[in-house]
Amino acid sequence: MPDAPASVTAALDRADAQGFALSSEPGVGELLSALAAAVPERGRILELGTGAGVGLAWLVEGLGARGDVEVVSVDVDDHLQSLVRQWPWPSWVRFETGDGAELVTTLGSFDLVFADAPGGKTHGLDRTVAALNPGGVLVVDDMAIWPDGDAEQRERIEKVTAELHTFDDLVLADLTDHSSGVILATKRRG
Repeated sequence: MPDAPASVTAALDRADAQGFALSSEPGVGELLSALAAAVPERGRILELGTGAGVGLAWLVEGLGARGDVEVVSVDVDDHLQSLVRQWPWPSWVRFETGDGAELVTTLGSFDLVFADAPGGKTHGLDRTVAALNPGGVLVVDDMAIWPDGDAEQRERIEKVTAELHTFDDLVLADLTDHSSGVILATKRRG
């Protein structure tokens, strides 16, 4: 990816070196970057699923030189996350190791949440939604059902989609034809 920021390119290289094939696609990354730029002053961002750091790099890129936003990235894979930590992230990036569905209840509330791991997306989605501030945005990716996808993948996606529709305080945008498939949800104010 020739036009990607250095942090994104480094994360993609890290993913390749580790054989990690689940990194965010460029279309999702650009969306994350644009949404991060809109996070309110002194806001907070949560990423559930650090992976190789691709999504995190896009989030940080969107924040630019801002130092008033805290970014918390969670992953169950301590080894991979330790490699991601070696990048010179800004001081306002924090890492937590553990299952996102469990940790989300202890981390406070957020203005932007990127649910990119099973913990907090395929299980514990209710906890993730509860952690959203009013006006907060939830990004759930990998929601496209591919014609050659297996039954388990289809069932998992349909379950998450159906569950998202049960929250009366969420306004949903189905962008499943964008990149790997995205559902964007904003928590109503008031």
